[in-house]
Amino acid sequence: MSTTVRVSEELLKDARKYSKIDHRSLAGQIEHWAKIGKCAEENPELTYEMIKDIFVGLAELEEGEKEEYKFG
Repeated sequence: MSTTVRVSEELLKDARKYSKIDHRSLAGQIEHWAKIGKCAEENPELTYEMIKDIFVGLAELEEGEKEEYKFG
């Protein structure tokens, strides 16, 4: 389901730039930032790099790239 949302011209301008760099659609870029922001608010102890690694891991799981983690 899609919904129309008003955002500032500045956010739109930045999203256009980063969407090209990251090969995402404009909406995909804004969604990506929203997911990172939501995760950061829910987990203030996590760094950006940790959040990014979590999303990479989740994407790998969705693609079937998984193996058991071995401690030590």
